[in-house]
Amino acid sequence: MKILVQKFGGTSLSTVEARTHVIAHIQDALAQNFKLVVVVSAMGRKGEPYATDTLLDWIQNNGNQLPPREKDMLLCCGEIISATTLCSLLLSEGIQASVLTGAQAGITTNNQFGNAKIIAVHPWRILEMLEHNQVAIVAGFQGQTSKQELTTLGRGGSDTTATALGVALKANFIDIFTDVDGILTADPRIVEDAKPLKHVSYLEICNMAHNGAKVIHPRAVEIAMNGQIPIRVRSTFSKSLGTLVTSPEAAFSEKDSTTERSVTGIANFGQLTQIQVSAEEGKYDLQLTVFKTMAKQHISIDFINVNPSGVSYTVFDHEAPRAYMLLKELGYEPVLTSNCAKVSIIGGGMNGVPGIMAQIVEALTEADIQILQSADSNTTIWVLVQGTDMVKAIQALHKKFQLHL
Repeated sequence: MKILVQKFGGTSLSTVEARTHVIAHIQDALAQNFKLVVVVSAMGRKGEPYATDTLLDWIQNNGNQLPPREKDMLLCCGEIISATTLCSLLLSEGIQASVLTGAQAGITTNNQFGNAKIIAVHPWRILEMLEHNQVAIVAGFQGQTSKQELTTLGRGGSDTTATALGVALKANFIDIFTDVDGILTADPRIVEDAKPLKHVSYLEICNMAHNGAKVIHPRAVEIAMNGQIPIRVRSTFSKSLGTLVTSPEAAFSEKDSTTERSVTGIANFGQLTQIQVSAEEGKYDLQLTVFKTMAKQHISIDFINVNPSGVSYTVFDHEAPRAYMLLKELGYEPVLTSNCAKVSIIGGGMNGVPGIMAQIVEALTEADIQILQSADSNTTIWVLVQGTDMVKAIQALHKKFQLHL
């Protein structure tokens, strides 16, 4: 079968006008003879009646003692409301459709309530529906354990549902619909002339998502990459095909501006504190002691630099006071720089290309921005700057690498 998986987020379903656009995309897909699976998120955002964050607030305002198992039972309701609402609208348009929960769609997870991982997908009920020319509407963000306990998949869980089903069904495409027209070279709220990208590789979008771009969850991209199913990131409110996310070979098979650039895009992540800990001469156990202490206290660390004289790393601003006290108790004198931001320069074509770091340093130096720390991989270079310099840094780098052209 020629199968398409469409995923619609909360903003795509929160208003009558938005739902009209959703129905139009479904009609377009059926007109192209796709067998269609539609994955939905809970409607709206925090404050709107059925949004996930609203349900979490409901718990907090009503005793705030709900265990994780029962909390997942409540949180599954938001997606079920979205799915049944969409089903009713499709039936009113003469489109045959039925609803499945994540469990009924065949998604089996581990028992980590609140952030479960998918361990198997058996979509036989979906296939039966597709064979009978029904649109299969699946409640995203949820599954069940081998003991039939309801679970939720954590933030970005509906993206994960969509890509997991796309791989299991060997879909032609997975369309992720959002409120922006594809993946842009930078956050358009920061860079006014950020440009939509036609093609990116799985690895590039994974790095962008891990480093602050919020268009799609990185776990979802990794599932699609492992199954080699292409993703299209599209806007609910336009007919554009958006950004195609696929293998590097396929992404760059057509000549466009992406092929001529080493840098594809810039992502950012704020509210970080840099911690520097210096070692006394001859005491080489500092690195092990520091990192074991952070791990034991469940403090997430990032941007790690290790050298004989000590370590530098970042934590979230809200974790910094606790990290500081722990290090002081160990006898260290940590130096903290709060309100930092990580700016990530990402591009699958920069590996082995000389001069990229020189251009980064040049752009930031010209903008009078101090680099507090840096690191790199094959496809990404990270720089840590003061949070007050983040916007200026992104704009300077975007201009330096001519990503607006």
